[in-house]
Amino acid sequence: MAATGTVLVVDDDPAICVVVGEALRRQGHKVKIAGSIRERTALMESFSPDILITDVMLPDGDGLDGVAEIIERKPDLNVIILSAQNTLNTAIRATEKGAFEYLPKPFDLNELTRAVADALGHRSGGADASEQGLPHDGLPLVGRSPAMQEVYRTIARVLSNDLSILVLGESGTGKELVAEAIHSLGQRRTRPFVAINMAAIPRELIEAELFGYEKGAFTGAQARTAGKFEQAQGGTLFLDEIGDMPMEAQTRLLRVLQSGEVTTVGGSKPVRVDVRIIAATNKDLPRLIEENRFRQDLYYRLNVVPVSLPPLRERREDVILLARHFLDRAAQDGLPRKALAEDAAQLLMAYHWPGNVRELQNIMQRLAVLSRENVIAADMLRHALPLDAVPADHAAPAGQLAQAVREWTKRQLGIGLGQANPQLHDNLLAVIEPILLQETLASVDGNQIRAAGLLGINRNTLRKKLTDYGLDPLQLRLSD
Repeated sequence: MAATGTVLVVDDDPAICVVVGEALRRQGHKVKIAGSIRERTALMESFSPDILITDVMLPDGDGLDGVAEIIERKPDLNVIILSAQNTLNTAIRATEKGAFEYLPKPFDLNELTRAVADALGHRSGGADASEQGLPHDGLPLVGRSPAMQEVYRTIARVLSNDLSILVLGESGTGKELVAEAIHSLGQRRTRPFVAINMAAIPRELIEAELFGYEKGAFTGAQARTAGKFEQAQGGTLFLDEIGDMPMEAQTRLLRVLQSGEVTTVGGSKPVRVDVRIIAATNKDLPRLIEENRFRQDLYYRLNVVPVSLPPLRERREDVILLARHFLDRAAQDGLPRKALAEDAAQLLMAYHWPGNVRELQNIMQRLAVLSRENVIAADMLRHALPLDAVPADHAAPAGQLAQAVREWTKRQLGIGLGQANPQLHDNLLAVIEPILLQETLASVDGNQIRAAGLLGINRNTLRKKLTDYGLDPLQLRLSD
């Protein structure tokens, strides 16, 4: 039978208090409710709970204030933090204060009751993370989706230790940002953060880059050079794209991780190194192990704490938040400040983002430069996205165009009162075709060969039409 205890629930939302309180009582717990910090303080003394569940935003202050002091006075108390401020900052603060668990709102009731059961079984007095001097401003990760909340909680739990971490995710999901966050918020933040991309280094140079080399070790080695391990001494070494590391280099890396010593290429005297290892990959390492392309023992050495970053298409609720964040960043860097129109926001949400967060960042920066308007509309965004990537339901509104042509035709026929109009066809083309030519040329920066290809006509035909309509291709360049 699961352990039961006394639980104090602090939240200014009566509905949450009722639901949580009833769920815990059904499991046999004794529950008291408070709606403010003042009420919490009073009940902490009179009720003396085993578990404190508290919201962050309370009517009379920040619910995290005073939590560390409560835990210091009552070391057997475990605290569970609830918050609608679903940011990495909040997760880190909760951990620093000694919270046993952090749950973002809206939370799963089963997850909360599970956390209470775990806390009653734990009863060890909170987390080990220090609350002294950790920076909270300018944190590199952005997102409020449930998937990102899990990432935040994992990061918060590894700050107080030196366990090896393996960050998994597609290209562009922000794996290096996770590594930077763990380093900058952890115990080694005053020491170097050194990154190396295994996929960007020739195979024959990887060992020299990692472990350093002695003078004369190979052609061009004119002086002893410290490798990444020595450069990261006391800090964090980020091994990006570890799945691309050659097998022979994997063997030597494993030896270094086991011994804590590196020997330079061409050297004989080992050097003691103290670094935290964070590795990352977009590859399926278990499959590479089956194919004998990755060492199983190295995998287990690196994969002590896995952090899985979701692709952007699986956290669409973060897309607009990220887009506005990147536009703000662009403005801080001196680019014109831009806002997103509602139709552009909907299009961003609909796009599948194969390049993930990196692709979104690049597009927002491009639009901040190219958009002539202060508000970015969907039409401008369509030009920035790949031509074949705009979802069908967000493509140019063909139905609206058809309706406009229908209304125009009715008006023209009405003017003639049903009389024959031999110019009707030509008049319609004179309205539509110049627009088609202008926009197509603008999209390819005035390149007539590419424009003709997009239109499905030959270059000579395009030139003739431009002449007939009096259009100058030099004036149709996107950059002008």
